[in-house]
Amino acid sequence: MERRVGLEQELFLVDGKGVPSDRADEFLARCQEMAGDEGLNPDVFVGEVSWSMLEINTSPAHTVSELAQTYLTSLDLALRAGRESGVRLYPLATYPLPTTPTLRSGLSYELQARTIGRGRFVHAARCTGVHLHLELPDGAVDPEAVVPPEAPAAAREELLNLYNLATALDPALVTLSRASPFYEGRAPGLAVRTAFYRGSALFGCEGLYTYLPEVGELRPYAKSVEELVERQLAGYHAWLEAMDRAGVERCLFFETGGNALKASWNPVRLNQHGTVELRSIDGNYPEVILAVATLVHSAASRVRSEGLSVTPDEKTRAFRVEGESLFVPDFGYLGESLSYAAATEGAANPEVSAYLDSVFGFAAPEELDSGYPAWPRSPEGLYRTTEADILQVFPLTTHLSIEDGLLIVRAACDQLEKQVSSLRQKVSKELEERETERA
Repeated sequence: MERRVGLEQELFLVDGKGVPSDRADEFLARCQEMAGDEGLNPDVFVGEVSWSMLEINTSPAHTVSELAQTYLTSLDLALRAGRESGVRLYPLATYPLPTTPTLRSGLSYELQARTIGRGRFVHAARCTGVHLHLELPDGAVDPEAVVPPEAPAAAREELLNLYNLATALDPALVTLSRASPFYEGRAPGLAVRTAFYRGSALFGCEGLYTYLPEVGELRPYAKSVEELVERQLAGYHAWLEAMDRAGVERCLFFETGGNALKASWNPVRLNQHGTVELRSIDGNYPEVILAVATLVHSAASRVRSEGLSVTPDEKTRAFRVEGESLFVPDFGYLGESLSYAAATEGAANPEVSAYLDSVFGFAAPEELDSGYPAWPRSPEGLYRTTEADILQVFPLTTHLSIEDGLLIVRAACDQLEKQVSSLRQKVSKELEERETERA
């Protein structure tokens, strides 16, 4: 059976000048109304942590082409709703200027803010990401047991290999999806969403999960399903204990549907809907998101189809296949040296570049299942990123002016609209050609 892939994209809502707009609920209501009128699923348009953020989901798809079609259709509808309402969608991972978001007051957000601390939780409202989902076999995941003991051996093996593959891909996703160099008006020379959302001590800044790495940082590879279950449960108990320390009643977490899987916001996690969820991708343009989805889907498909065992190795610095094993960098190197280089120098770092070469070599994404070409390179031969393109126009500075910040926002809104239009035409043409070939 061919496994499916899905994605969620968070976006900022801004007015015509590029200033954050707190009209998300009004905007979402219009999206849902239009979706119902056009025979689409209204439930893919949902609110997020602040009144100036929203999320667009896609239904699970068997191919990236299919995923692209539903994703772009939803984005197109949202853009049309925005034009009617006088608001725009800003897609990049961080709003470049200082902002004080208005947080939603729902119980789920409230207990997180109280547990983590409002000063840190506000980072969640200043960062947008993309979550990519890789489908697992039926019955492989359970909200309470994490992995049910009765899950078939083949399902458990697939789960373990996809979890470890997603972990090994994390520095690649951080590097390739770097979108916005500015955070609160400053450019610290980091992958800013990664730094301020994860809050790892590696980056020298106090972020969202600085004091709760069990539920927010990239975790090591799992040697077995049993170890993965133990680690998930340890994170769950760490979250409950953090609630206790903050004086937050545990019953509130359970009232919001909390369970052993929901107490995790790690870059790679098991989702109760039966997926391995990759959460490292910056909010970005559709071309980048779909290219990353192609890369991940292709890598996962090869692991599944060839029955490869994902094997961390201390002597390995890049993806390497030998026999029935995909050897990947061990976590001591990947989780510290490579992750730090990915979040600081990025693709300019020779070790990161070599690692990326090996990832692309392994996945060998063909000209679409999704139709997207190989990753674009700069004139210097470096992997290009949205962040690097912005820095060509707005170099690193100690302080971004309001005028320049708003210009960045409006230009990104323009680029989103342009890409949705051009990609929809491209994907529709490709799907028509494939239907003709099948006929």
